[in-house]
Amino acid sequence: MKKLLIPFAIVGLLMSCGEKKEEKKGGFEMNRTKKEVKSAPVSEGVPVDMDNKGVGPIKSVSFADAIDADMAAKGQKIFSTICVACHMAEQRMIGPALKGVFERRSPEWVMNMILNPDGMLKEDPIAKALLKEYNNAIMLNQNLSEEDARAVSEYLRTM
Repeated sequence: MKKLLIPFAIVGLLMSCGEKKEEKKGGFEMNRTKKEVKSAPVSEGVPVDMDNKGVGPIKSVSFADAIDADMAAKGQKIFSTICVACHMAEQRMIGPALKGVFERRSPEWVMNMILNPDGMLKEDPIAKALLKEYNNAIMLNQNLSEEDARAVSEYLRTM
């Protein structure tokens, strides 16, 4: 019986001395290469709608071709004081990124959102969708005048 076990042991020993195979183990792997992160100013789940004028006092707004620099400067001052708490130009924060907002929303909609966020969030489908997308973070009414809202809109055109 011992004579039979010896050849099996020798064969087993020879087989185990063969080429070493690398065994991959599952688990955590870290890649430290830097990737370029692009901000997404456009909301993914909310459609572009240039016909919606929103709910509020603004029924019609027309922008001149040229930007009114004085009005934009006033709007920038208001924006830097009030709006930057929740909005940035090219990056989502508590609220949407505002660069290119007039490519996604009508001027009337934007001004009505500035002047009447409570009414917009209750009745406007886009405002409701944005509210849902931004984790129910409501836009507070800043009690701006129509003139101030127009100045902020002029500033948003410069972004």
